[in-house]
Amino acid sequence: MIFLKSESEIEKMRVSAQLVSQTLAEVAKYIEPGVTTAKLDRIAEEFIQKNNAHPAFKGYGPKGNEFPGTLCISINEEVVHGIPSDSRELQEGDIVSIDCGVEKDGYFGDHAYTFAVGECDTQTIDLLRTTLESLYKGIDQAVHGNKIGDISHAVQLHCENKGFGVVRDLVGHGLGKSLHEDPSVPNFGKPGRGKRLRSGMTLAIEPMITMGTFQVQTLEDGWTVITADKKNAAHYEHDIVVREGKAEILSTFDYIREITKNRINADI
Repeated sequence: MIFLKSESEIEKMRVSAQLVSQTLAEVAKYIEPGVTTAKLDRIAEEFIQKNNAHPAFKGYGPKGNEFPGTLCISINEEVVHGIPSDSRELQEGDIVSIDCGVEKDGYFGDHAYTFAVGECDTQTIDLLRTTLESLYKGIDQAVHGNKIGDISHAVQLHCENKGFGVVRDLVGHGLGKSLHEDPSVPNFGKPGRGKRLRSGMTLAIEPMITMGTFQVQTLEDGWTVITADKKNAAHYEHDIVVREGKAEILSTFDYIREITKNRINADI
């Protein structure tokens, strides 16, 4: 079932989305070669708790295999759901996708950003830039009267025209009082297909784009998804509200840009 949100609900979601934005920026301060993914996870959890909210991902999932971290931290060929670890250190030239969710006052925020660690090669930077561009092209289509397929097609067309792969097995989603609500929002599809968009729908749009094949596989931990050809992948995500004429973005990357503005590859 798709839930249309009232303006008061949207404001609560904005607070949660902005807290995710601030958490990602707090983590960005520490992204450098040698830092462990577990340290980044601890920084995020402490920051969320200090802001009177709860990590949405920690403990999420099937009984017996609940996700153990506050952040999904996915490096290079890892597309999504990478598990933080004290034994995993970032290296110069890596890219790291960090996905974060919070629950505050009964409403969820959930979005993601892919960071360059030090100096990356030009093809990888092009992957990041193209994925980020495709996110906004999808958001441009998230207006009242359009259909889900219009968002999906915009993402797919932009990325495939640049020679990149568009993951099929993982999709965006609705969100609100639950971390994942209807409808699903694929990053591939035909325009004019799927559910009709209506004002007040709240969506997490999240392109997951690869350097090579769109095919993926899940590791034995039951969470980490990697590209089948082991080539790099990027992931960006925003929380948006469907509106008449133009979608409203509840989350922001401005906090991240302020932190990373003087770094190499900061113009992504």
